[in-house]
Amino acid sequence: MSGHSKWSTIKHKKAKVDAQKGVTFAKFSREITIAAKLGGTAPESNFRLRTAIDNAKAAGLPNDNIKRAIEKASNASGGDNYEEVSYEGYGPGGVAVFIQTMTDNRNRTAGDIRSYFNKNNGNLGETGCVGWMFKEEGNIFVDKTGIDHDKLFESAINAGADDFLDEDDAYKIVTSTEDLQKVAEDLEKNGYKLKNVGLTRNSENTVPITDVDTAKMLLRLLDSIENHDDVQHVYANFDIDDDLLEKIS
Repeated sequence: MSGHSKWSTIKHKKAKVDAQKGVTFAKFSREITIAAKLGGTAPESNFRLRTAIDNAKAAGLPNDNIKRAIEKASNASGGDNYEEVSYEGYGPGGVAVFIQTMTDNRNRTAGDIRSYFNKNNGNLGETGCVGWMFKEEGNIFVDKTGIDHDKLFESAINAGADDFLDEDDAYKIVTSTEDLQKVAEDLEKNGYKLKNVGLTRNSENTVPITDVDTAKMLLRLLDSIENHDDVQHVYANFDIDDDLLEKIS
């Protein structure tokens, strides 16, 4: 299992707790605001906004929150002036970490993230130091319930998908970044309800973590970064054996 997939699995297990703390809702609202600012407030003509709204709804974000996030983008004189900024570095054990943020204060965000690395035996690096390790791709998830595997596979491949994977409770369709919108829209035209659509980053090479203390420190670092208000996505190229993961979870 790739490091990103492993971290995604860990995040999935704590998603409900994050939602209760308001962490997840804040991230979805911020993505909606950014998408609306960049491409307009009409979801039908702004694919990024439409997928942001769909993903937010799937996570349980109330309609009032979605409406406020869009209104925030359309109010040029109000709201926060967010910009997308990436940070890169190395965590315990030499694990590469790539972080995507939306911030209204670069100095604050950089200072906070640097402190997380310093406290957990890591190092915040220069732009480009690890980004090249993480290939960007599109991911589309379709809930397995009531879905014919072979028909969905055929529809996805015909639409231009690069890969088709069987996950625990959903089918994952992998696309290039350029083909994500086309494949997603073709699947919707064929009657499929998409559970989640978005861009992600995966690393082909992973760093094995076998030491308990290193594993604990790494997960503590990633969790701290993930829970920062300005952080939208965190990617890391580690691999931890499931038995070790179960022991420290």
